Amino acid sequence: MTEPATTATSSANWRLVLLLTAVASSGYVGRVAVTVAAPGMMKDFNLSQAQMGTVFSAFLFGYTLLQVPSGALADRVDARRIFLVLCFGWTLLNTLTAFVAWGGYGLATVIPQLWLLRAAFGVTAAPTYPTSGRTIAVTTSPEMQARANSLVLSSVGVGSAVAPVLLAPVANGWGWRAALLVAASFSALAGLLWFRFAPRALHPARTAVFPPAASVRAAASSPNTPHRPLRSPVFWFLCASYFLQGYLGYIFVFWFYLYLVQVRHFDVLKAAGFSVLPWVATIFAIPLGGVLSDAAVAYCGAAWGRRSIPLVALCAAAIFLVIGARTSNAIVAVFALATCTVLVLCTEGPFWASMTQLSGERAGVAGGVMNFGSNLGGMISPALTPWLAERVGWESALSLTAGLAVVAALLWLGIRVKTCDETMVAIGG
Repeated sequence: MTEPATTATSSANWRLVLLLTAVASSGYVGRVAVTVAAPGMMKDFNLSQAQMGTVFSAFLFGYTLLQVPSGALADRVDARRIFLVLCFGWTLLNTLTAFVAWGGYGLATVIPQLWLLRAAFGVTAAPTYPTSGRTIAVTTSPEMQARANSLVLSSVGVGSAVAPVLLAPVANGWGWRAALLVAASFSALAGLLWFRFAPRALHPARTAVFPPAASVRAAASSPNTPHRPLRSPVFWFLCASYFLQGYLGYIFVFWFYLYLVQVRHFDVLKAAGFSVLPWVATIFAIPLGGVLSDAAVAYCGAAWGRRSIPLVALCAAAIFLVIGARTSNAIVAVFALATCTVLVLCTEGPFWASMTQLSGERAGVAGGVMNFGSNLGGMISPALTPWLAERVGWESALSLTAGLAVVAALLWLGIRVKTCDETMVAIGG
């Protein structure tokens, strides 16, 4: 009798994870859509690159600022309600952006309008991953949490690689407003799917479909489990490593394309094609990192299983970053730096699985704190790296960044996840 029930629960878990992935991907498409629309917006409104850059930054400001509050919200409010509100918000904000200065009305205040709309989009996007992480923490068994989290986090690759491919032809054929409306339709569709298929309640106390995950049950009974993850030194080791991982990853988000054009002297079209490569690869690499992490836990035990992928991947990323920075062959540089990007992002699953196991039902606020650190690193690195490059050269600047990747890897030696009664419970020690 137990086996069919377990199978049914597992099947419901994966349906939920796929729904979370679809919703997160629609949000990321909406997040990236403005970059596809940017050339047309700049032309229509006579905006400079610097002005458009402030519009991009407005999103990151709202997104980063609301990470911790949105994570605390996820611990208190049912995930079904949160994601319905988020999908509605993304749909509304992209639609409003599509009608900015429509017919010339409000043209004099177009920049403040875009700032407000993009900051609001950042605020509504902020709960996405903390809420997903918290939902996975309370519904999914620990031995599957890296796979589940990494599948949701593959939405980063979907948004970064697939959205431009889908929306650029629309922008070229019907204009940037139409592209934003298509992005809004993705969010609306995701919201309808979530409304139709998501469980009615996603707190373990209120649903029989998803009983509390083993890690949450153990957390309730084990005196060794930190009920306040923010007081655990292990959690701060994890956050410090994720801060450095974000610092490294965001360099490629903001500078990979420009580096290929300005430093490696590729023509614009070739650089654009090469810059998409790592994001296409991460669609598969992020879930693969989660699968390997869960397999390593089964083979090596919880502590070294969770450490193994980040230790190896981040150290290997440092090596490829040095190769990419110092090789004289531009093609070798492209593939070395693309490989570095993929290796950095394939650690997402282990990071989030360890966070959920550290925090249990507090995974919302813990995920918000951890993600705040990553985005803080992402706010620093795009400005600091070119500043260093102007003074010591790109080779040395990227080599210094490679050293930070090694530090991020070594911090995992202070992160311990322990197996207890066939249940992984994160503890300090």
